[in-house]
Amino acid sequence: MLIRLTGGDVVDPVNAATAKRDVWIRDGLLVDAPKGATADETHDVSGCIVMAGAIDIHSHIGGGNVNTARLLLPEHHRAHQPRPANTPLSNAGWSTFQTGTLYAQMGFTTVVEPAMAPYTALHTHLELADIPIIDKATLAILGNDDFTLSLLRNGKSSAMLDDYVAWVIGSTRALGVKVINAGAAAAFKENVRSFSLDDTVPEYGVSSRKIVKSLQASVTRLGVPHPLHVHANNLGIAGSADTAAATIAATEGVPLHLAHLQFYGYGTEGKRKFSSEAARLAEAVNANPDVTIDIGQVMFGQTVTISSDVMRQYLAIGNASPKKTVILDGDGNGGGGIVPYRYKQDYYGSLQWAVGLELFLLITDPWRVYFTTDHPNGAPFTAYPELFELLMSSNARDAKSTELNATALGLTTLASVRREYTLEEIAIMTRAAPAKLLGLKDRGHLGAGAIADVAVYRKGRDIAKMFREAALVFKNGDLVVKNGKVTHYRWGKTLRLNPPPDKAMVKRMQAYHEERYGLSLDWFTFPDSAIQRPDPFAEVIS
Repeated sequence: MLIRLTGGDVVDPVNAATAKRDVWIRDGLLVDAPKGATADETHDVSGCIVMAGAIDIHSHIGGGNVNTARLLLPEHHRAHQPRPANTPLSNAGWSTFQTGTLYAQMGFTTVVEPAMAPYTALHTHLELADIPIIDKATLAILGNDDFTLSLLRNGKSSAMLDDYVAWVIGSTRALGVKVINAGAAAAFKENVRSFSLDDTVPEYGVSSRKIVKSLQASVTRLGVPHPLHVHANNLGIAGSADTAAATIAATEGVPLHLAHLQFYGYGTEGKRKFSSEAARLAEAVNANPDVTIDIGQVMFGQTVTISSDVMRQYLAIGNASPKKTVILDGDGNGGGGIVPYRYKQDYYGSLQWAVGLELFLLITDPWRVYFTTDHPNGAPFTAYPELFELLMSSNARDAKSTELNATALGLTTLASVRREYTLEEIAIMTRAAPAKLLGLKDRGHLGAGAIADVAVYRKGRDIAKMFREAALVFKNGDLVVKNGKVTHYRWGKTLRLNPPPDKAMVKRMQAYHEERYGLSLDWFTFPDSAIQRPDPFAEVIS
């Protein structure tokens, strides 16, 4: 089928300047305008913005910790009934199936689950397979497991580490690697409660810095497109900016991605010893071309924090709202914590909100800063439309600031920053740059040969409404959303790397699992057929 979108303003920074031009789709792919051809289906999108489908590089949408959060708050999931207002998960507790529809309605077509424990990979992929419409990918967690730490402690070769990392990526069907508070989960088992970049893991004698640098180099040597995805030490505490700055400085010419930088943007100034260091971190990022970051923006209201950083989650128990939590001290990379939390418009919430916006606005290159709320940790992803408005309108920021704590905002630079994101910068930050970062050449732009993931937004003064309710969304050429509502369901696919496993490493892993767990390696691996979906289904919603 040949589909034509005509009359819209096409925003595609990868291929051309913004202009009115037609977009053509044939058999699920974008194509150049065919000479003399007549479209089988034409959509008049006059008065609309046309972009590629959006990509979210860091959103916790599936896996063990996500389901544990649901178990922690079962009263808000009974039969998927509407939840009481202003209660935990009232605005974030939707089902796995709804995740795909809510993303699609905003024009998002690809989402990365950034924290998959290797031993729960099958569970994670099975759950992600139940999310319709969008394509999904995962990042496998390393850096707290016995095998990695033992390799580093025993001085094994970089080639052996590379073989292990490649085996983990391939066997878990991941698109990349993430390290979470490197070494801290292992140290937590030895009753350590504070762990920084140059602290060492008991019994292993390796520092957090050594773990990060080793995995960073391995991912680079293997040619994994996405740099090592780093959740740094000391998340969320006053003075965490020192840790972030040290981590940025440690790149030493090797690419690195620093996750949810907002949670590291805190200094120790002021009466409460809690202030913004966003300007300092933005300067460090701007000066280091090897670093990319995502923000993890805080928005106000109830949410639930989900993290495999078991040490930090354990120390956050006292802030739980309501007062119930789950802490999992799992094997290696499999632990974590679930802590419900409400971001209030008080001193602390106001400062966190401002820090995220400062980072968005002060980091100058939209190709190196990525649009996230660390869903659901800073806010549910459904807050994205309001966040777009804050980035694109200084007046919107000013209006919201009048509702917030003036003392906190006085310790930030936000009021003096008048930058407003353009549509082209939004398209880079949410389409072109994520595709480049993840090595996905088939999306993030509207050039010929790309998959036909297309989002159409109706222009209007209400920026949040424009991005909340896409006028049209195409996924692989199928029209799945009209006027902000899903009208057609289909299955997305899993995006993964498939490095060939080293035979010696497979034998080593077989022996390791039998010795450590008394179980065959078959208990921890699975065939592709276990997570495959049937052909896309067609169900029209009236």
